[in-house]
Amino acid sequence: MRVLTPVPLTREAFATFGEVIDIEGARQIPINQGLTTRFHDLLTLDCDAEGGHPVVSVFRTDPLHLPHTVSVMERHPLGSQAFIPMDAEPFLVLVAPAGDNVNAEDLLLFRTRGGQGVNFARGTWHHFQIVTGRRRDFIVLDRAGPGNNLEECTLTGEAIIPEEAASPH
Repeated sequence: MRVLTPVPLTREAFATFGEVIDIEGARQIPINQGLTTRFHDLLTLDCDAEGGHPVVSVFRTDPLHLPHTVSVMERHPLGSQAFIPMDAEPFLVLVAPAGDNVNAEDLLLFRTRGGQGVNFARGTWHHFQIVTGRRRDFIVLDRAGPGNNLEECTLTGEAIIPEEAASPH
C-alpha cells in the first residue's frame, strides 16, 4: 500500500495538473482611487468545449476523516475546474496525470499553504475536495453545458492518505 505524504503546493510542482491560484507573484493593479489592489488574471478558465459556458458555484465540503483509502478519482474532459477557498486555511489536493487510468504510484498529494486555490486542467485526474478539521466553503469555477464533463476511475493499486497528512507541518 502506498502511503501519501503531502508536499507544498507551488506553481512549478503543480504545472502538469493545472494552475495554482495565488496572489503571490500575481500582477497587481491599483484601482478604486488606490483603495483596492486587483490581483489580475489568476487563472485560465477552459470551458468552451462542445458549447459549454462558465459557471460559478459554492461547494460546502465536510471534512474527510483520515486515514482515508483512495478508491476513486475523477476528471473533467470538457473543461477546467477551479477551487478557491473562502478562508485562509490549508487543504489537501490529490492529483494524477491525464491518461486512461490512474495507478496508485502516479498519485501526488499537495498541501496548500492557506489562501491558495487550484485550477485543474481539462482531463487531469483528481480526488474530490479534501478538507480536514471542519466544514469549508469554496468558490468553484467550472463548465456547464452539453456533454458528459465528469468521468470517474477506480484506482489501480492501493494508496492511503494518513492521519498525519492533516497536520500543516
